[in-house]
Amino acid sequence: MSVTTTAREPNFCVDPQKLQRLLEHKQRLQEKFPKFGIFLISYHASELLSSTLKRIPSELYPMIAEIFVFDDYSQDDTFEVAKRLKHEENGPWQKCLNIFCNPRNLGYGGNQKVGYRYAIERGLDFVVMLHADGQYAPEFLPDLMLPVLDEEARAEVVFGSRMAHKGHALKGGMPFYKWLGNQVLTRFENFILGTTLSEFHSGYRLYSTRVLKSIAFEENTDLFHFDTEIIIQCRALGVPMHEVPIKTFYGGEVCRVNGMKYAKDVCLSVLDYRLHQLHVVRRTRYVVDSESKCNYTRKLSPYSSHEQILQQIPKREHALALDLGSSNGLLTRSLLEKGYESIGVDIVPPEQVRAPFKEYHQIDLEHSQSMHHYFERNFDVVILADVLEHVRGARALLESAKCFAKSDGKIIISVPNIAIWIYRLSLLLGRFNYGPKGTLDETHVRFYTLATFKQLLDRAGLEVISLRGTSLPFEVVFESSGKSKLLRLLDYCYYQLVLLFPTLFAYQFIAETQIKSFDAKSGEGKV
Repeated sequence: MSVTTTAREPNFCVDPQKLQRLLEHKQRLQEKFPKFGIFLISYHASELLSSTLKRIPSELYPMIAEIFVFDDYSQDDTFEVAKRLKHEENGPWQKCLNIFCNPRNLGYGGNQKVGYRYAIERGLDFVVMLHADGQYAPEFLPDLMLPVLDEEARAEVVFGSRMAHKGHALKGGMPFYKWLGNQVLTRFENFILGTTLSEFHSGYRLYSTRVLKSIAFEENTDLFHFDTEIIIQCRALGVPMHEVPIKTFYGGEVCRVNGMKYAKDVCLSVLDYRLHQLHVVRRTRYVVDSESKCNYTRKLSPYSSHEQILQQIPKREHALALDLGSSNGLLTRSLLEKGYESIGVDIVPPEQVRAPFKEYHQIDLEHSQSMHHYFERNFDVVILADVLEHVRGARALLESAKCFAKSDGKIIISVPNIAIWIYRLSLLLGRFNYGPKGTLDETHVRFYTLATFKQLLDRAGLEVISLRGTSLPFEVVFESSGKSKLLRLLDYCYYQLVLLFPTLFAYQFIAETQIKSFDAKSGEGKV
């Protein structure tokens, strides 16, 4: 396919094989083929808009539902140029091109908000953002569209990455200082957010309108770091972000980004998201529907609550464990390896439980007395991991747990520490923000400090054998696979603070307890 070029344009060509694959998808899906929109984001692009539009491969037009230009109140004649293009004879875009001009300058992020809202209201399935100045080559549009249609990918968010092959950006004329800054910022963002993107700062993007409707993009900044905030929102939503390598070309574009301010804004955005996750601050733009359906994961750090609970349970043969508040059986397989069969108890319906329990009982632990119909005093260990903060009758639940532990059995309990430095700082700043999980989980009805936890155990007639704190769940916060040496070092260093000042730094407290005294005749614990 030939593309009209000028002296300043790159010599990019459309990959004919990719065009052919798109056409095959179009023929296969017929009327079910997705509605693609091309969003030409424009500001002071009067000299470049025409060539950018003309470089969109003509073979793509049967697969494009609409091309829409939103000029951000340019002070040159960009809007007039766009209107002339709309009525240009023999232009393949005539039937699908619409032109708009914002009533005032909304900023780079603000202009995207208008464009994405328009795409949603027009009933498009996917929208590709293409810069009107031609910095991102229209010849790569098929590359962004194909992952949506390919059976293996089924992508809903696609980024054109200039850094997938790092040398391409430099060959395309990207200044070295921009290339280096891009690399440094991307590494920082990946580390803080737990992502693995090759580039955070490409302006060549495809989003499904389903994703756009699921995130509060209109609450994002109007500035250039809008692109970072929407990536964070996609991450919070749990949407996979697909990257395709693209080439780029730096010609006569005018860069309007203050690099130092942009870098600062980007860094503050990703750190702000982490503070949101830790509940130090609360940002409604990062609250998504998926957060109300939290899936708790098994923590593997040696300083985590799960590992420290297991450390306190010795290996035995033919032993029996009662897991109160068992959730989806996070400890069950590890207990089996130690020789313990588990009986799980939780409010989760049995059909949703997949863990290899010996038995599972759906019981509301708020009414712990009902457990006495099912269990006897024959358990080697009773576990209450992150349970007491969920029930109002915490002491009654502990009294019930005592009735099921053998005379030499252990009762192991963990609770979150409300007096950790994070929440002390939050209160100092006048904030107390609930969230979907963590210490300020919206389902928690009780909060504990070390002193109140000890007091509860004492009043319930439990003798503390050992008491320890846990580290912050860095592996959860950073979604680590456990392979990061830097994260392991951070985990270790933080745990040393926990050992020195547990009341200030411990994320949770774990108590290994036993019944203070046991009367075998009456079968009841005595204080």
